[in-house]
Parts: sequence; C-alpha cells; structure tokens
Amino acid sequence: MNPLHWSSRQLNFFGALACFSAIGYALYVQYHMLMMPCPLCIFQRIAFAAAGSFFLVSALHNPKSVMVLRGYGVMAALSALTGAAIAARHVQIQLMPADEAPLCNSLGLDYMLDAMPLTDVVSKVLKGSGECAKIDWTFLGFSMPMWTLALYCGIFILALFATFKKN
Repeated sequence: MNPLHWSSRQLNFFGALACFSAIGYALYVQYHMLMMPCPLCIFQRIAFAAAGSFFLVSALHNPKSVMVLRGYGVMAALSALTGAAIAARHVQIQLMPADEAPLCNSLGLDYMLDAMPLTDVVSKVLKGSGECAKIDWTFLGFSMPMWTLALYCGIFILALFATFKKN
C-alpha cells in the first residue's frame, strides 16, 4: 500500500511510531551502549515526545473537523521544527574547531533545573557545553545529532502532509 495514499489517521500513527521509536533508540543507546546523553540530547528527546504526543492524540481522536486536525498537525510540526533547531545547534557545536568549542559544564541538567529558573536553564543548554561537542557514535559518517536533524525534517514534512492532504 502506497504511504502517499494513507489516511491522515494512518499517517499520524506512523508519525507517533517514528517519534517514539527515536526515543526508544535513544534509551537503548543510553542504557545498553552506556552513552550518557548531553543536555541538548535530552532537549531533543523532549521535542520528539511532544511531536509524537500530538501525532498520537490526533490519530486516536481522528477529528472530523479540519480545523482541529490542522491544529494537531501544526503543533506536531512546530514540535519537530523546535527539535530540528536544537539538533542543528548540536550539529553546529560538534562541527566547531576544538579550540572554539564550549567548555564542559560541571553542572548537571538536574542540578540546573533545581537551582536556576527555567529560562536560564534553556539559555545555558542552548549555548552548549563540551559534552555536547563530543562525537561518540557515527553511522555512515554522520553523528547522532545529524541523523536526528534529518529525522526531524522528515517528521516536519510528515506532519504538514498528514494535516493538509486531501482525504
């Protein structure tokens, strides 16, 4: 069956599956390959969870109203766009020369969330740190944030396609 002919509901289920599979793989890498995520990786997981949640709710709700369907789709697309921006920042940090890369952050994300206002935490995480510059894993020459960026682009397109296609 041609995925271009799937219903919006089927496309939304596929989007949710893709997002939650990405989180599942990230957890596999963390707990079985013992690679601890940097704060930018955690932010990317949150964006996948948000996009996946909007896809899933849209698929389960299966709204008959075009406006409601578009609302879910736009929220999934915005979540993917946010994730893509975070992943792009992560890639930018990884591609910096070693002498320009940010220093390692001695504060953990848990501590920052406990001790700082949320806006300060987000600002500090997006500036990056040394652990975000490290490349521990590659596939076909691309690091995990590079693959994540590509996946976010695909999810963004899927969200728009599922939302604005004619059923």
